Amino acid sequence: MSVAVFAPWQRRIYDQAKASILAGRLGHGLLFCGPAQLGKRAVAERLAHGLLCRERDADGEPCGTCRSCLLLAAGTHPDYQFVSFIPNKEGTRLRTEIVIEQIRNLSERLALTPQYGGAQIILLDPADAINTAACNALLKTLEEPVPGRYLWLISSHPARLPATIRSRCQRLEFRLPSQDESLGWLKAQGHSEAAAREAFDAARGHPGLAHEWLTGDGLKLRREVAADLAKLGRGETSAQEVAQRWVGDEQAVLRLRHASDIALAEAANGLTAPARARSLAAWFDRANRTRDLLRTTVRADLAVIELLMAWRSDEARRAAGGSKT
Repeated sequence: MSVAVFAPWQRRIYDQAKASILAGRLGHGLLFCGPAQLGKRAVAERLAHGLLCRERDADGEPCGTCRSCLLLAAGTHPDYQFVSFIPNKEGTRLRTEIVIEQIRNLSERLALTPQYGGAQIILLDPADAINTAACNALLKTLEEPVPGRYLWLISSHPARLPATIRSRCQRLEFRLPSQDESLGWLKAQGHSEAAAREAFDAARGHPGLAHEWLTGDGLKLRREVAADLAKLGRGETSAQEVAQRWVGDEQAVLRLRHASDIALAEAANGLTAPARARSLAAWFDRANRTRDLLRTTVRADLAVIELLMAWRSDEARRAAGGSKT
């Protein structure tokens, strides 16, 4: 099988972990952590593939043709399991947390003898979504490792995991790469240099997020949010009108992320007056709190209207010279 095509930052982590596998130093518990959309799961899946392959080459790469590789490709390998959100009892939507029954099931599975006589691997993503009861059950599993059984956790927010769990895992940390490496990778994905730079700056140095915005509507949405805030500040539209548009589809959370980032970027501008910078920083915090509120049962339109009215009020004071006081 050909070597997986990884971004440079993924390749570094992959090579490091593969070397541990070949040297027999891979721990029972691994924590793949770092910002979202840097390819943590892709690296974990490729490592699992290599461990389960029965005909790995000299470099530890899976062959792609043995029975284990074919079963993995079909998603039916008995010694591999991916654990994530499951439907609620009514079957109407996915749960928002990983529950104790799932952890008990994976613990029972890890206690069984691998059907193919090699490794047994379970990937859990997102690990930080495990509820308290499930965390306690997971800790017990991590404390009682069995040779050849691997429990790998994937998390964009490792600080949300209890320290007792983090301390029992080897940590494979993904970090944002350098600007040069990020822009080089974005251009290799087919993006122009101008578009890559715009998206990279908008994503605050996150190449994975920049790529997603460039291949979808994220960057276009950001420009629309900036235009909405500018029109609102000039009094050319109302908070109610903008709010209704912002919450009218599935992009409300992303719009609020863009809005808060736009405020933060302006606050950090060296030409922004100190009072104005403080006002923008406060609004940035408020926008992030509103974004969190949208994940609750609060009425989204009312929460966003209140946020946008605060923006309009701040802009009106600034226009009247209030920011100079």
